[in-house]
Formats: sequence, C-alpha cells, structure tokens
Amino acid sequence: MHLGFHSKHEAFRDDVRRFLDQAMTDDLRKAGAGMTSVYSDCETTLKWHKKLHAQGWVAPGWPTEHGGTGWDIVERYIWQSECAAYETPSLSPMGVGMCGPVLIGHGNQEQKNYFLPRILSGDDWWCQGYSEPGSGSDLASLQMKAVEDGDDFICTGTKIWTTHAQHANWIFCLVRTDGSDIPQRGITFLLIDMTSPGITVEPIIMLTGEHIQNQIFFEDVRVPKKNTVGKIGDGWTVAKYLLQFERGNAYAPKLKGHLNKIISMAQSEAGSNGTPLIADTDFRNKLAEAAIDLTAIEYTEHRVLSELSQGGAPGAASSMLKTRGTEMSNRLTELAVEALNYYIAPFQPHLTSPGGPVPTAPETSANEQAVGPDYGVTVLPKYLNDRAGPIYAGSNEIQRNIMSKAVLGL
Repeated sequence: MHLGFHSKHEAFRDDVRRFLDQAMTDDLRKAGAGMTSVYSDCETTLKWHKKLHAQGWVAPGWPTEHGGTGWDIVERYIWQSECAAYETPSLSPMGVGMCGPVLIGHGNQEQKNYFLPRILSGDDWWCQGYSEPGSGSDLASLQMKAVEDGDDFICTGTKIWTTHAQHANWIFCLVRTDGSDIPQRGITFLLIDMTSPGITVEPIIMLTGEHIQNQIFFEDVRVPKKNTVGKIGDGWTVAKYLLQFERGNAYAPKLKGHLNKIISMAQSEAGSNGTPLIADTDFRNKLAEAAIDLTAIEYTEHRVLSELSQGGAPGAASSMLKTRGTEMSNRLTELAVEALNYYIAPFQPHLTSPGGPVPTAPETSANEQAVGPDYGVTVLPKYLNDRAGPIYAGSNEIQRNIMSKAVLGL
C-alpha cells in the first residue's frame, strides 16, 4: 500500500502553499484562527470567496465547463488539508457546496446560465430552507405549503435553523405541493428570492451569543414555477442528491489540526499538581486514543478517495464518516475544555471571530486583553457550537440507520 503522493501531487501542494502564503493576509489569518464555528462571518467569507474566485479556485468540485478547477480527487483533498493547516476562513457552503451542485445535476439550462455564474462570483448569498419547527431529522414530515396559482406558487409556512438567512438574497426550499399519503411524494425543490414580499426573518441567538441561525416566516409569498429544480413533486429526489454534498466533508485535516492545538495546550497548561498537563498519564492516554481513532477516520477517507478516483461511490462510508467525524469533533472540544482548566470559566466570544454578530457581547476596546491565554478564548465557544455537529445534515441516529440497512442488511 503506497501512502505518499505522486510527484504531480507534491508539485500541486507546493502551488497551493505558495498561493496561501500570498493570499492569507494578516486579517484573514486572524479571522481563521479565531473561528468558533463551521462558519465565518459574512464580511470575511465574502473577502475570501472573492480571492478564490479571482484565482479560479472557488469551486474545486464543479465540472470545468461550469467554472470548476478540474482537480482530481487527491488534489481536492490536498487543497482541503492545506486550508486546514493554514486555518483559512470557511466559505459559506450553501451556494458553492450545495445549491451549485444541485443545479448542475438537476437544474435546467436557464437556471444554470443565470445562477451558476452568480454563485461563483459571490453575487448571490444562499441559505437552506429544509428544517421546520416540527420537521428536522424526519424531514419528509415538512408542512410548508406551495399552492399552484397560474404560473406561480403561493408559499406559506416557516423554516427554522436557517444559517445566515439575515444575509441571504436567495433560499433553496423544500415545500409541499401535494398532500400525498406517502410523505416523500408531493415535495418540491424551489428557489425563492428572499426579497419577495411576505418573507420575515427572525433571529435565533445561540448559546455562544452569536446570531447565525434564524427562523423564516413565509406569508403568501409568490414564487414563479420556473424556479422549480427538477420536476414538481419530485423534490425528495433532489434533496437526497444535495445531502451527499452536505455530508461529503473531509473531516480528518481539520480534526488533526485541532488535536495538535490541544497537545500544545497540554504542554503549556498546568494540571492539578502544578506540572504540565501533558505529564498526566490519564490525559496523555485520552490524547493517544483520540489520535488512534482519528487515524482510522483519515484512512477511511483515503479509501473513499481511492474508490472515487476509480469511478466508484462512497456508499455507506459517507454516513460513517459523518458520524465518526462529528463525534470526534465533539470529543476534541471536550479535551480542549479539560486542557484549559479553570480558564474555561471566562466566556469571551467577543474576542473571537464568530460566525455572526454577538448582540450579547459587552462593549470592548481595541486593546482589551483576554482573561487567560489568548489561544483559550475560542475553546468554550467551539465547545458550545460543536454540539450541533451530530444533528445537522441528518442526525447521527439517522446515519446509523442508513449504515445498518446498507451494510448489515437490517
């Protein structure tokens, strides 16, 4: 088994590093290092998006005819690994990572011609309208209605946990166009202009104090039927297609970076007996166990990459990686809390780079110092944010059901 990269991939990695050395300005480095969730704030996201678009690297997974890079699977993995090592800000996944691939796979030519260039350039900011107050993991029970009225739909209902809806000018929504006895039928995938009359966005403030999530209310919102992706009533097929992109993250690169940070913290922070925490046998064992399990995740990702490069499909491995990746991320945030010790008590999200404004933050001055070590201010916000990982993109309980059926035949 050959575990190294071929010479062309080594050369590609050097190109990536040269670009990141130049593109990652001081403000972007600070924003990336201070991230506390999977999202950067809107301003930082757009700045990084524009740089990648100018380089032609904003959509590595897209076909070249639609503006993609033409990178192979290994090159995409190298890109993700180097971005994790450089702590680049994150891009909003809703446009490039989700809506774009769906339009490429299921959209008509008119939709592709209009939306894809605007997604690439960052002119459109997308949000996702899936979950509702009574429909999360059981997404097929969604109730937001879209009633036909000539060439339009009249949409009424609500969506919740809608990330960055306060910034978005478009939303892709699952709506119910038919009250079929089989809940998966009668669902339609619809693109809705967020400036349409009848749309109200209400903030949901997170435990971290951030305004990232929202609830959206739709009251008799008129949407052209031409904004349907796929066939009317066949939105469930489109939604399942999208979910493979939402779950298709490479977890290992960022997880390895997080583990290395915790090891550095343990070398700096003293334990209960005053010696560095890294000298504590129990804590060292926890780090070693995490490293072993993380290696298993990394090698599984490599196997999936190998399969994809030969034209295969990840199958149940995507559910396995989503489950193990998010649970490992939770585990690492817990180890970070343990390593920071009593400095975990001050809650200082205003000194981090949160994924949205922090309305509850106190007034601060530019030269305000953190309580405790600077690297510690992200630990508790990361811990709180990360609790959502095993829930979003299909809860891990749902992923285990998928694995039990696909692998064990249960």
